[in-house]
Amino acid sequence: MHLLPEHAVWWPDGRVLFIADLHIGKAATYRALGQPVPGGTTQENLARLDALIAAHGPQRIVFLGDFLHAAQARTPRVLAALAAWRATHASIGMVLVRGNHDSRAGDPPAALGIDVVDEPYLLGPFACCHHPQAHATHFVLAGHLHPVCRLHGPGRDSVRLPCFASDAQQAVLPAFGEFTGGWLMERAPGRRFYAVGGESVWALPPSEQEV
Repeated sequence: MHLLPEHAVWWPDGRVLFIADLHIGKAATYRALGQPVPGGTTQENLARLDALIAAHGPQRIVFLGDFLHAAQARTPRVLAALAAWRATHASIGMVLVRGNHDSRAGDPPAALGIDVVDEPYLLGPFACCHHPQAHATHFVLAGHLHPVCRLHGPGRDSVRLPCFASDAQQAVLPAFGEFTGGWLMERAPGRRFYAVGGESVWALPPSEQEV
């Protein structure tokens, strides 16, 4: 299992990419509510997915919940972009594990050919979930929290970065989507943080694994 700086997990043995919290159409949702937010995030997210696919050649992509942000995300422009993107990668199997936003947004259009399942979805050694949780027999891969960690610099300087948070039972992936925000995770026994910055992922030493 490889933690990727593109906010994804790559499982080379199964040739599977795991991605959490894409939140397609979030900007469109906010614009529908009258908020003056910029457009283009859907195309940016899909372009980042294209780059991951080109780099790793997955046979399957598992989305760990929150594929569409809300019902308002189903604009003609967003749906057309998704259809064109899926047609480009028609040979790749795709699975969505339903998350809390998916219950409101609804399943992706059937024409996209994305299998939709409830958590946990068992695949090899993994229990694929949206919500972090324990599983009796499988290591959990989850999203939902949009985890970030804080790195401390000189004096009172600090910076927040997206991160993977893992322990012996599960790993929580950072949100893949642009314009998603993050939740500052607290330390817990056995929990490790792997910060994402630029083109790198690195394990934080214990002194920096605090909020």
